[in-house]
Amino acid sequence: MWRSSTVKMVLAGGVVAASAVAVAAYMSRSKTKKAVINYMIKEFQMKHVHIRDPERVERIVTELIKDGHGNLQVVSDFDRTITRFMFEDRKVPTCHGVLDDCPALPESYRDKANKLRAKYLPLEFSNNLSIDEKYNLMVEWWTSAHNLLVDAGLKRADLKEMIAKSGMVLREGSTKLFKQLNDADVPCLVFSAGIGDVLAEAITQFSKFFPNMQIVSNFMDFDEQDNLVGFKGEMIHTYNKHEVAVHHPEYFERHKHRTNVILLGDTLGDLTMADGMPQAKNVLTIGFLNDHIDQNLESYKDSFDIVLISDETMDLPNAILQKVL
Repeated sequence: MWRSSTVKMVLAGGVVAASAVAVAAYMSRSKTKKAVINYMIKEFQMKHVHIRDPERVERIVTELIKDGHGNLQVVSDFDRTITRFMFEDRKVPTCHGVLDDCPALPESYRDKANKLRAKYLPLEFSNNLSIDEKYNLMVEWWTSAHNLLVDAGLKRADLKEMIAKSGMVLREGSTKLFKQLNDADVPCLVFSAGIGDVLAEAITQFSKFFPNMQIVSNFMDFDEQDNLVGFKGEMIHTYNKHEVAVHHPEYFERHKHRTNVILLGDTLGDLTMADGMPQAKNVLTIGFLNDHIDQNLESYKDSFDIVLISDETMDLPNAILQKVL
């Protein structure tokens, strides 16, 4: 969209081409694994950035730059990926957490919801359970949590005030990321196991919901009196994003010509969010490791191309996008 004139289009094309040529030339004479990505983007030098295979990251980022914005799409989780994990020495609530802690809902609801969280949250991140075991546990948790919400008498009108008072905070640089993508007409899919109504309102209140954005999530179903009566469609939880992506490929079909993907997430289950796009050529995965760092660092480095430890910003994704767009 910002390429509204011929001059700007020529300049943008020249910058992309020059960047790709410069990177390729540097790669040809560099023998140090991390030298190229450090040369390309200074944010890679930060101590909280961990990369298992620098050569792979160099190759993918170089291809993203070479192919430009016309071949790119971004897929991102929401809770603790677009939102922060910590802010002012407190944990930032997730979509479900906004409702679990809301004083507008009955105390009996909050007590039951917090007991569910205390039971299932450690299991979600346990290294002693298989993905299959976690899958079944997450179905139990999400089903129980959604049933509690229905029984609590939630109304559609309650959502705006709940979110405004929730303490939810987006990562620093999120609006910049959204705007960069929208200005370059790059689609951004927010793929969340949270609650779609909550995250859409949160983005609207704390940033801006741009035209290039779409949400795949658990959306509430309200009756004619705006009472919550259930949830629409297939349940999405932490460990079934693969199934949802594969069985509902409409979004990816619309953007099938965009074969380059930047994927942002904070759990290993987020890595499957682009599985509905078998034609993907270059997928750069960026993982935010927010908690249990010593316990999970090696598995995250084995799984994500780039791991960001205790980073409450979008600095690195934005720096990559500035080279690509």
